[in-house]
Amino acid sequence: MTTQDNTQEKHANKVLLATMGIVVLAVAVIAIIGFVFMNRPDGYIEGQVEGTTIRISGKLPGRVVEFYAHEGDTVHAGDTLVHIHSSLVDAQLGQAEAMRRVAEEQNKKIDAGTRVQIVNAAADLVRQAEAAETITRKTYDRMEHLFKEGVISEQKRDEAKAAYDAAVAATGAARSQLSLAKSGAQSEDKASAAAMVSAADSSVGQVEALLEDSYLISPCDGIVDQVYPEPGELVAPGAPIMSVLRSDDRWVTFNVREELLSDLTMGSTIKVMIPALNKKEIDVKIYYIRDMGSYATWRSTKSTGSYDSRTFQIKARPTEKIENLRPGMSVVYSHANAN
Repeated sequence: MTTQDNTQEKHANKVLLATMGIVVLAVAVIAIIGFVFMNRPDGYIEGQVEGTTIRISGKLPGRVVEFYAHEGDTVHAGDTLVHIHSSLVDAQLGQAEAMRRVAEEQNKKIDAGTRVQIVNAAADLVRQAEAAETITRKTYDRMEHLFKEGVISEQKRDEAKAAYDAAVAATGAARSQLSLAKSGAQSEDKASAAAMVSAADSSVGQVEALLEDSYLISPCDGIVDQVYPEPGELVAPGAPIMSVLRSDDRWVTFNVREELLSDLTMGSTIKVMIPALNKKEIDVKIYYIRDMGSYATWRSTKSTGSYDSRTFQIKARPTEKIENLRPGMSVVYSHANAN
């Protein structure tokens, strides 16, 4: 290799080293600029917007027939959201109504009393018994007279007396049967029949209460947030069908270290910024402060001169309604500007 070649190689190495140095310097400058201008100052606390979500579910096991509201739709309290059909509950309702009709007819029968034919038959038995009693009494009188004259034996007289006594007892029994037929059913039977009707009504009411959930309605004004099943799918009792995000309930939540709580007191009003709403500033009132527990404690890394710091969750509601404020939006609180 000649002297000229060595010189050219050294010059190329110098140029390469210089280029690498410039690149490294440029990267360092960019990193410093990003750190200075892009990092959020320590005085800022970031939270987010939250909202109440209500899960819509029912007591009816069945199949989803049709949705009347879909994800993103605005609904009002009382609006019908979904139709669920259950052939099993329909069959149970038919069975319960049939049992109620049986109980009602039985109760009518009890209230109507004994049939006329039965009363007339009992009256005929009374008349027959009375006729038999009259004949046996006359026979007994004759036998008694003949016994006193010594014409017949004492046994014949006693037989006539026994026949007469039996006829008297038969007459009494027939009259009792007639009295029962005329008075109708006993009070216990009537009470039992009425109780059966009441029980049948309760069974029908229970099934009808289930069928009321065949059409689920919205309990509040809001927006349909999620729909879980598809039309035609089976749903179990209590299974969520959809969720509705209430339109009148919004709040913001922050997690802050305890040394920042001096300006975040219960009931105080603070100003926060919503980046998603063109950095709009709104006032919120703190209504909830709670220790998040030991799992969220900031542990000190120094053996002396520092201490652990617990984390608290803070919730605050806007002091006025904010249009287009939705759950999930970021919220920024400037602790440095609090004073």
